[in-house]
Amino acid sequence: MKEWWREKKEKRQKNRKNSDRYTFGDFLLDVLDWVPELILLPFRILFWLFRGIGRFISDIN
Repeated sequence: MKEWWREKKEKRQKNRKNSDRYTFGDFLLDVLDWVPELILLPFRILFWLFRGIGRFISDIN
């Protein structure tokens, strides 16, 4: 049983090493990684815009 399990594990590792496919799981993880960035981006842009305008106005005075 131990040998069978070891062979199965080695076969899975070989398949993963040789596999360069972009799977649906990879796509899903990429989407979950980018969604928060896309949601927060407009707020970051507004924050930096108002901060820059505020610094510009304070420098004028």
